[in-house]
Amino acid sequence: MSSAPSEAPEDAWKVSGVRVIPADSLDGNTPQTPGMDRRAAINFARVGAQKLWAGTVHIHPDAKTGAHHHGHLESVIYVLKGKARMRWGEKLEFTAEAGPGDFIYVPPYVPHQEINASVDEKLECVLMRSDSEAIAVNLPEIEPVEKPETVHWVDPTHPHPGHHSH
Repeated sequence: MSSAPSEAPEDAWKVSGVRVIPADSLDGNTPQTPGMDRRAAINFARVGAQKLWAGTVHIHPDAKTGAHHHGHLESVIYVLKGKARMRWGEKLEFTAEAGPGDFIYVPPYVPHQEINASVDEKLECVLMRSDSEAIAVNLPEIEPVEKPETVHWVDPTHPHPGHHSH
């Protein structure tokens, strides 16, 4: 009996095993929005990921989303630099802030709003979600306590309120 785990060529693991995506190679070839810089690290197109998406997002000072949720997706935000404020609930009545080193978890279907809580410092985050598809369901019937103004928070799961996602 052969001790080889499979009949695959010796170098199969080299191309189908662990992947390191260097910081300077993140993919900025994704729709960009004034006030933001987003870059994909892990997705289907880059590494064949089936069940998750990860990348970075830099949000300009005072940027805010409208009320929305992300369908069945679970989201994790890791704050690298700056201060994030989250509002959630049927009337966005709950609030919490997160700073560098903090993780934020957003469960499926929870109405929420993301805010750069600083008026003069960029917010830098790592964003991870539980599927490679982008889902954002805008909730115009919920009036945000902190109204989005000129600068919108937009990344692959936060389209501009004027654009519709499926």
